[in-house]
Amino acid sequence: MTLDLDAPPARVGAGLADLPVRLRRLRRTPALRSLVRETRLHPSMLVAPLFVRPGFGIREPIGSMPGQARLSPDLAVEEAARLAELGVGAVILFGLPKSKDAVGSGASADDGIVQDALARMRPLELPLVTIADTCLCEYTDHGHCGPLAADGSVDNDEALVRLAETAVSQARSGADIVAPSAMVDGQVAAIRTALDAAGFEGTAIMAYAAKHASAFYGPFREAADSAPAFGDRRTYQMDPANGREAIREMALDVAEGADILLVKPALPGLDLIAAARGRFDLPIAAYQVSGEYAMLMAAAERGWLDGRRAMTEAVTAIVRAGAGIVITYAAADLTTWLRDDR
Repeated sequence: MTLDLDAPPARVGAGLADLPVRLRRLRRTPALRSLVRETRLHPSMLVAPLFVRPGFGIREPIGSMPGQARLSPDLAVEEAARLAELGVGAVILFGLPKSKDAVGSGASADDGIVQDALARMRPLELPLVTIADTCLCEYTDHGHCGPLAADGSVDNDEALVRLAETAVSQARSGADIVAPSAMVDGQVAAIRTALDAAGFEGTAIMAYAAKHASAFYGPFREAADSAPAFGDRRTYQMDPANGREAIREMALDVAEGADILLVKPALPGLDLIAAARGRFDLPIAAYQVSGEYAMLMAAAERGWLDGRRAMTEAVTAIVRAGAGIVITYAAADLTTWLRDDR
């Protein structure tokens, strides 16, 4: 081969002038990017957690969760009204009772802390869905999600009785949805049967169908004062390594009467959200848990990333994976940002 040393150098990119597909055409301006955006967040798909504690006029900041606080029932109602005005779709209530015992009696008490807050919200008829976390760990003195058997493990079938009683009490107080999160076998069926027998056929169940024994729950344990007094919850919450088992859990909950399936935690479970969306026709929810929220907030406080963009990107990814409902501690902020970006 002979080189023509007198020929002009070839232009970089020569031959591409007629390139038919140029994806950058639709990225040139904010308006174009907005027009073709595939995944859109809306305030109505967001659920804000509220931690309710005894007292009056109390707002107790949670150190590991910047911007979050434990609220007395009166302030929890005020916060729910504020969230409704912003357009947030729902609140989910977690309770910190005055006292605890071995069976978590406060969880099912008609004058319990969550029941009190729900009863105060009901007359306001807020344009907001009320969800009650249906579990016992915040109410037991040992911090596990049900009464204990003689060997110290959670007694699965006794837990079913207590969870069913709790769900009925929450529905009686006005919960639109009960959300069993204990991950004990048969919880959805037991609760559905109890709700229907008590005349609450219209109360929906959002099943924590795939809840892993995750390291990302740490800040929540502080917020809800629900850390186990001994051991851990890996005998009933799922191994984070198991995806096929998560689908089995979801299928069982669907068969037992779940109305909504929830994946928790969200970002480590994006594959499970996508799998659930592809397999089941039920609404799919995901929980951006306390650790996910706290690590983004901590990095933003240190200036390591843009907190607003990072939080929005994280929740967008959860929705892109297939979730139509997202529980997030950033619900109020996201709603404000969405309004500002219009």
